Amino acid sequence: MPANRLKRQTADRPNTGIVHLGLGAFFRAFGCVYVADAMQASGGDWGIVGVSLRSATTRDALQDQDWAYTSVSLDPTGATPRAIEVLNDVLVAPENPQAVLDAMAAASVKIVSLTVTEKGYCHHPATGRLNADHPDIQHDLAHDVPVSALGYLVRALQMRRALGRPPFTILTCDNLPDNGRLVQGLVLELAGLIDPDLAQWIKDFGRFPCTMVDRITPATTADDIATVQALTGYHDAAPVMHEPFSQWAIEDDFVGGQRPDFAAAGAELVANVSAHEDMKLRMLNGTHSALAYSGYLAGHETIAQTVGDPVFGTFARALWAEILPTVTPPPGVDLGSYADALFDRYANGNIRHRTWQIAMDGSQKLPQRLLGTLRDTFEAGQSAPMLCLAVAAWMRYVGAVDESGNPIEVKDPMADNLAALSDAADTPQAKVAALLSIREIFPADLAGKLQDPVTEAAEDIWALGVRAAIEKRTMA
Repeated sequence: MPANRLKRQTADRPNTGIVHLGLGAFFRAFGCVYVADAMQASGGDWGIVGVSLRSATTRDALQDQDWAYTSVSLDPTGATPRAIEVLNDVLVAPENPQAVLDAMAAASVKIVSLTVTEKGYCHHPATGRLNADHPDIQHDLAHDVPVSALGYLVRALQMRRALGRPPFTILTCDNLPDNGRLVQGLVLELAGLIDPDLAQWIKDFGRFPCTMVDRITPATTADDIATVQALTGYHDAAPVMHEPFSQWAIEDDFVGGQRPDFAAAGAELVANVSAHEDMKLRMLNGTHSALAYSGYLAGHETIAQTVGDPVFGTFARALWAEILPTVTPPPGVDLGSYADALFDRYANGNIRHRTWQIAMDGSQKLPQRLLGTLRDTFEAGQSAPMLCLAVAAWMRYVGAVDESGNPIEVKDPMADNLAALSDAADTPQAKVAALLSIREIFPADLAGKLQDPVTEAAEDIWALGVRAAIEKRTMA
């Protein structure tokens, strides 16, 4: 271990008030920072126990640092490091699931937050209902010790009820429409299959505030670790790199009103987060995904490189022109100015947000990020050639071969099925029809409306390449 390893500097630490499921780079760059700022402003016992649901990597990197790490803000001119000391422990669920349940059931814990990505909710993205056939859910129905995030939530709430303790607030921080209400429905479905009385108790006393989270956070690389050492003079095995911008809108609905002073940390506490969430999902996440699939196919490694290409910069603007009519802005927000600010964030060359990283799990992301916008556009009697091209670019991507004939490692829970459907079809039209037949992604009525415009875009992508296909539309 390096002699100059980062170590926690503060001797006193708050009691644990939050357990976080899915402790990756994003939450450490976002939620942990807000909680640290809230305690600095107003105090409180809001220390965090992080939980890795799959891998020991984060725990192993942080434990010799007493859970401290460096948060690095990257603007176009440089980097600003800051030590974050809000974590009290990191548990690895597969190693000791009971320790995770015990932590969640502890009397001091008031909030369980989540960043488990769309696929972590074991649901059908097209309907928002629980996928009871998912292997993890099947396991959790048959065993008291869970493996899924939903299973941990339900079993820990079951323990709290048996101990006479109130439920914790479930605070999801994932990019899902009406994310709190979605998670509430999934928790209640699973709890109802295990114990209907438990489900009723959760429904009566639990709280599931919706949130909108926003901070671009690339995966940490070895180069980032070296950069932090050069900046600070110490070795940090698990820093997080992120943009300066950060926004968190939270519905102020917590069990017993117990929460950190998020407002003092700069979060927006609102009665209803739907407008913030819809704006961000469609305008940021939707264009992010569109640029990721098309940019990757065109050979661009990062989003900054992608929008630095004039064809893709124009594509981003054209996407927003189709998206904006479907978005109702939050009070005081000008959508045109918001789009301009997004473009500037994308163009920040110090944020190496890889197109391949954003392209992961598209089967789970498309319904929230693109298909809802397309549905609203069609229902308004309008066309959306750029959004349809984005769907076609996803279809080209999941075929698992790039435009140069090189294999693509597609990271998606449906990757094998997607590739098989694509491979079995001989023409772009047939590939589009095969992929549109997947009802877990494309409802039948929407698939019918997408068939012709997505086929037209796909034929151009396969014949011309994605960059030329975009240029053909933007120059028309």
